[in-house]
Amino acid sequence: MAALCAMAVGLASPVAAHADGAEIIGRWMTKDHDGVFEISQCGQEVCGRLAGLRYTTDMPRDKRGEPECNLPMLNGFTPDPETKGHWNGHVTDPDTGHVYHAKLWVSQSGDLKLRGFVAVPLFGETETWTRYTGDIGPACKLP
Repeated sequence: MAALCAMAVGLASPVAAHADGAEIIGRWMTKDHDGVFEISQCGQEVCGRLAGLRYTTDMPRDKRGEPECNLPMLNGFTPDPETKGHWNGHVTDPDTGHVYHAKLWVSQSGDLKLRGFVAVPLFGETETWTRYTGDIGPACKLP
């Protein structure tokens, strides 16, 4: 799975308040609809784990052979001091183990934007994720 990452936070938290009301905390479906990330507050930072996957045989595994279920892939997100409502952190590609710089923000339409890049945001890729309200079965299996 070539998914990158996501996150979850609470409305009453200082993290969400700093996000200018844009709620990044919660569950988000990836652009290919094959994964759901849960974003939450982790201390003073925001982080995300792969909470749901669409698979038909065995659970997908990361580069080290570990199951991708609940794999932390979004780490160390803190408010961007230059762009209100944006968050800076890192995303891990489970297939390669590479860690990339990343930015997160909620668009005006309410979608989550994740931009992963090496060194400079100009040389990156942005994915659009949508809020997920469905169920997630045992072993992170999506219906």
